[in-house]
Amino acid sequence: MSKTIAVFGAGPGFGRAVAHRFGREGFRVALVARTQNKLDRLVAELAEHDVEAAGFATDLSDRTRLRPVLHRIGERFGNIDVIHYAPAGPEWIPRQVDIRAADPNSFEFGLDMLLRTPAELIGLTLPAMLERGEGAVLFGLAGPNDVPFPQVGNVAVAAAAARAYLHNLHASLSDTGLYAGLVQVAGMVGGSESAEYVAAHWDPSLLPEPLNPAILADAAWELYSKRDRFETIIGL
Repeated sequence: MSKTIAVFGAGPGFGRAVAHRFGREGFRVALVARTQNKLDRLVAELAEHDVEAAGFATDLSDRTRLRPVLHRIGERFGNIDVIHYAPAGPEWIPRQVDIRAADPNSFEFGLDMLLRTPAELIGLTLPAMLERGEGAVLFGLAGPNDVPFPQVGNVAVAAAAARAYLHNLHASLSDTGLYAGLVQVAGMVGGSESAEYVAAHWDPSLLPEPLNPAILADAAWELYSKRDRFETIIGL
């Protein structure tokens, strides 16, 4: 029976590329994002490439919705074998705060989306993976983690916390048959809604060339298939 990957944050950039990459390897794909019609378009696109997929609209900022959406995925596909978590979107941009201006409240959105929501998600799915003795959790985070980005300091701090969480999970799972890994994304992802927003509002001559999302997806597949390291950095 084919394995299933659940792509949380299935936008037109990284998430779309991951869906295609794992789909080419025979995975069925559960796509999770806020807008059903966008998910439906991606499902139709994947079907044209003979990838079985279904879309499940939900708001990842509301953790009470995670259990119901996982139940819906389970009804459609059965077990989730791989979780890919890389939420992003133009709504993040106005929430980014320079580290000098950051106050306690400015960290909440990033901590919710990058740490609390995935921790809840993993808490709901990890026991079944451990019982089966197989499974994987993959993150995509803006980075690299060891380079400061004070202009977006509140989100950068939350991303560092998320990396630490996943790195500890990686170590904890080392003898279980499960795997946790991270793709650090050092740049804007081509084709993403965030890249489109930035190109429309900022001077294009000041922007670096967007990263090819297919390269990011290949990196995610390599981490999953080789399992020989915790993370890889794309964009430096």
